[in-house]
Amino acid sequence: MLEPFNQLQEPSKGPIPEEIIQITGITDEMVRGKQIDKDKLSAIVSQASIIIAHNAHFDRKVAEAAFDVFASKPWACSMSQIPWRDEGLDGGKLEYLCMKSGFYYSAPRASTDCYAGIELLSRRLPNSGKLALSVLLDDARKESKRIWAEWAPFDLKDILKERGYRWNDGNDGRPKAWYFDLPAADLEEELSFLKKEIYSRDVDLPISSITAQDRFSDRV
Repeated sequence: MLEPFNQLQEPSKGPIPEEIIQITGITDEMVRGKQIDKDKLSAIVSQASIIIAHNAHFDRKVAEAAFDVFASKPWACSMSQIPWRDEGLDGGKLEYLCMKSGFYYSAPRASTDCYAGIELLSRRLPNSGKLALSVLLDDARKESKRIWAEWAPFDLKDILKERGYRWNDGNDGRPKAWYFDLPAADLEEELSFLKKEIYSRDVDLPISSITAQDRFSDRV
């Protein structure tokens, strides 16, 4: 087992905002002149079979932008890839899930969040009785599909948002459109919904395949 790795780095864009200091307790004095040891980090991450984050939609993009090694690993998200609502939990925030699972933690720092996440994944889910980590890994192994709802009528955007679609402005080279990720098994049902409720006609939409190797990355 590896020792925990926790280092600070001085921001490249000015002082730490006051609201961040209030949340984390990390001050400019604490990070002044400090840099994360990239070689040590790479040596640790390269041994991992998968990276788990509680909000991988955000964390993977930040990690890959700073450290190339994270782009070579499959990722999983403990917030979005476990059906918490089906388990009777109506929120996805880590603190809430831990509280509902019977334990508390304080000091909102990255290392503390990691320990809390490990404890959460080691427990069984309240309704199904399944091990949380097992459920997460089963979902991470599945292929998913991304539908790009190009040229969807503007006045129906709220329907798409309520269904879980996200907007991409096209500045990253991907389509300027609403998009939605879903299990491959649900693809035909979703296409049928779009044709009937959004486009009112047959439509040929761009569809891409996603696996844990690139899921949550800006490269998708």
